[in-house]
Amino acid sequence: MFRSKDSSHENDARMERRQLLAYAAFGSAAVVAGSRELQANQAETPPPRKYDMKKSINLWAFPYPDKMSLRDCLQLAKDAGFDGIELNYDLESDLSPKSGTKEFQQIRRQADEIGIEISGLCSFLFWPYPLTSNDPAERGRGMELAGKMTQAAHDLGTENLLVVPGAVHMPWREDHDPTPNDVCDRRAREAIGKLLPLAERLNVHLNMENIFFNGFLLSPNEMVEFVDSFSSDHVHVHFDTGNIMQFQFPEHWIPILGKRIKNVHLKEFTKKGTDNSLEAFRPLLDGTTNWPAVLEAFDQIGYDGYLTFEYFHPYQHFPEALIYQTSDSLDRMLGVKV
Repeated sequence: MFRSKDSSHENDARMERRQLLAYAAFGSAAVVAGSRELQANQAETPPPRKYDMKKSINLWAFPYPDKMSLRDCLQLAKDAGFDGIELNYDLESDLSPKSGTKEFQQIRRQADEIGIEISGLCSFLFWPYPLTSNDPAERGRGMELAGKMTQAAHDLGTENLLVVPGAVHMPWREDHDPTPNDVCDRRAREAIGKLLPLAERLNVHLNMENIFFNGFLLSPNEMVEFVDSFSSDHVHVHFDTGNIMQFQFPEHWIPILGKRIKNVHLKEFTKKGTDNSLEAFRPLLDGTTNWPAVLEAFDQIGYDGYLTFEYFHPYQHFPEALIYQTSDSLDRMLGVKV
């Protein structure tokens, strides 16, 4: 039967409308099904795990003292939601041999007024003055400074002092004469043994830090043996998650170190690059650390102390952004925010 072109077009249009309606019906059903599946999956997904560990940040993440005073840094850390801040002892600034008990106690009072804890004290001075150096003058100065740090930690009202007990090698120091492993171990034990009476008297904990590039205490078993050899309640571990990430995994160390962990650095590290300098350390969550596994490992050993973000590159513009970003990241990691 002959049909006009107009009739053919009408039939085609009706077919297209029927197909579109069918597609729409199918699409609606798919959307409903997908929505139900999503709801079912959400119902099966447990709520985020909440952890009781405390949030802290290291002073190196702030542009101190170039652009901010110490009090400004304390206040910013508090405003951003941190429970504590870790301070750094050096040869200049408010936290140095230029200050004494009076000045350190004043810093403690400032922190109390602001409402933030001092979670610990650490220092880069263990590198220019290593406790295991082949140079007796460097060793002597290192011991002198370590004693001053112990007193400063006490005066600041914190019981945590990070200690780098020794170094076989320091790749960034061309003038450093490598220390043989056995000599390094012997000197480190002697140094900590000499510091221990003062630390015990002041109730300051000497917390040994794990580091991948110093060639010393490179396994959790070595760290356990070293710490336990002192048989003291004042020798523990300052565990750094990033300092072993180049070749190892923090979630493997934590169960072995167990209750020896007294303080923690959360240092993000990326294995995606080949740069083995400080540039390999990243803002929190911008790396390759398996944070859910790490946090679960801390929880399994009953750790409820400070998690201190350590970073060495304060933002030159809007430096407060890094502080707030880190606080937000920690809230999500600890299950405070979803």
